[in-house]
Amino acid sequence: MDSFAIFKVSASALDAQRSRMNTIASNMANIHSTQTESGGPYKKKDVVFSTFPIDPGNPSVLEGVKMVQIVDSQDPYKKIYDPGHPDADKDGFVSMPNINIMEEMVNMMMAVRAYEANVTTFNMSKQMFLKTLEIGRF
Repeated sequence: MDSFAIFKVSASALDAQRSRMNTIASNMANIHSTQTESGGPYKKKDVVFSTFPIDPGNPSVLEGVKMVQIVDSQDPYKKIYDPGHPDADKDGFVSMPNINIMEEMVNMMMAVRAYEANVTTFNMSKQMFLKTLEIGRF
């Protein structure tokens, strides 16, 4: 087994959580976007993760995480009554993105906490390797 595999696991998790935070930031930035290039309001994006073996020769030992894809949420659009809005339909309703700001804030906090936990794991592993090297000096 690769003695530095723990760094690969932590690095994969850091990369996955960075992708998750970027997607959440995009959702929050587009909370009021009623028009997109494809037409219609912005659709909330969700990140799909999957595991992968760190050591392909021994796939049951350690697994990392990777982002597989970013999918559009299937939640319905929010309808608000705003007859003066340029994107209002004939009844005065505007279709708004299917984003809940509180849910996105909680998701962002969870992603930040997971990122911080993996940074801590990476740093603790590094300290253990350095201590091991110090033992060998004596």
